[in-house]
Amino acid sequence: MSYALISTPPAPAEQALSGGEAPDEALGRSRGGFSTKIHVRAEGHGKPVTFHLTGGERHDSTALAVLLDTGALRRKRGRPRLRPRRVAGDKAFAGQPSRTHLRSRGIGAVIPTKSNQPRRHGFDREAYRARNRVERLFNRLKQFRRIATRYEKRAQNYLAMLHIAAITLWL
Repeated sequence: MSYALISTPPAPAEQALSGGEAPDEALGRSRGGFSTKIHVRAEGHGKPVTFHLTGGERHDSTALAVLLDTGALRRKRGRPRLRPRRVAGDKAFAGQPSRTHLRSRGIGAVIPTKSNQPRRHGFDREAYRARNRVERLFNRLKQFRRIATRYEKRAQNYLAMLHIAAITLWL
């Protein structure tokens, strides 16, 4: 029996089980293929505050707690504000765990109900229409080619490019 020399060491066990990628690289299979989801917390005027990356197969609501715990906004007076008064989200955040998490922190939810859920009274349509600022933010971010195509192999490098793009948008 003969053995061939290998130029690279074998992957650790957790990488071999997850398809060759490290679990913290924010890559995953979705319907569209091998992708990364960018979750963003934006301030009221549509400028990015903080980012979180997950694999393409992860649900959007899994990043809600992480986004709410990071990214304080400066105010004119006093300490920076970490907790927003209200959160506007799409129907992906309409589940009970997301609503419970927001309610426990004293944050109002501007989230429409899904078609298979009972209607909630007091839904603010005007505040929900302002959510398109986040969609426009994603369009501005994807004008940066490195972000739109994910040239970066490592999640840390990709997140750094997102931060550079965010700084450019703030300036």
